[in-house]
Amino acid sequence: MYSKIIGTGHYLPNNVVTNHDLAKKIETSHDWIVERTGIHQRYIAEEGETATSFGANAARSALENAGLSAEDIDLIVVATSTPDKVYPSTATLIQAELGNHFAPAFDVTAACSGFIYALSVADNFIKAGSATRALVIGTEVYSRLLNWDDRSTCVLFGDGAAAIILEASETAGVLSTHIHSDGRHADLLMVDRPYVDDVDGNPYVQMKGSEVFKHAVSKLHQIVSETLTHNNIDPSEVDWLIPHQANLRIINATAKKMGLDASKIVITVDQHANTSAASIPLALDAARRDGRVKEGQLILLEAFGGGFTWGSALIRM
Repeated sequence: MYSKIIGTGHYLPNNVVTNHDLAKKIETSHDWIVERTGIHQRYIAEEGETATSFGANAARSALENAGLSAEDIDLIVVATSTPDKVYPSTATLIQAELGNHFAPAFDVTAACSGFIYALSVADNFIKAGSATRALVIGTEVYSRLLNWDDRSTCVLFGDGAAAIILEASETAGVLSTHIHSDGRHADLLMVDRPYVDDVDGNPYVQMKGSEVFKHAVSKLHQIVSETLTHNNIDPSEVDWLIPHQANLRIINATAKKMGLDASKIVITVDQHANTSAASIPLALDAARRDGRVKEGQLILLEAFGGGFTWGSALIRM
């Protein structure tokens, strides 16, 4: 038994903030940001919007794409680092918004690798026969974790959500998932005390960029190699690489180590910036809807995030 992607969807807020907009508020420039990250703009949540409202809208989009209703779902897994509440989980809040009242629903927290982790959990539920259709969502409101006076971090992130629907299938879909973590490097990329602004803690994203970059390139190369070896696949057989959209330099470095042509990489970081757990499903949905990703193609997903966490998935669409 496999799990197979049968629907995707997304939600982005209406508020678009360009690099030029940021340059009016902090010491930066469009060219400086693009050269270092590849980012041109990002979407920022408006007042009243939350990870729950984002995730529910993305879920509705995916359900419509799959031709299903919320009652058809028997598992909900949400990846987020920006939950509305400590508890109940964002997943249960989204479940209530959708009108599903019986499926198990829970959150997974693995920072920018969160979607891969959530996908891996849902895939194994289906393979074990514990679920038939799973809704997997990445939803983030990172703008509320940013110090907007710190140009080294505030230019990097954006808000948004995306979702996929997995269904049990005898046809190969998710071929394998691979997830890892190493907590020894927690202080290199972290949020210490979110939403608590006092003298004893920093409530914002803290990142030692150059060190994170080195770890990311190394770990992503390892996870890609592990995935290809596990499936006895040559890089040339991969139709699309859909990476976590954090930084164009990291994406290009990973592709170069794979020997993968740039034309086979789905890039959305220029439009969305780093949306953490939402970035991979956002890119996947964009590529499905514009016709690049087609049924039967081989897709490699990979991500690296705070923790450190990293993971990959090889999928036959």
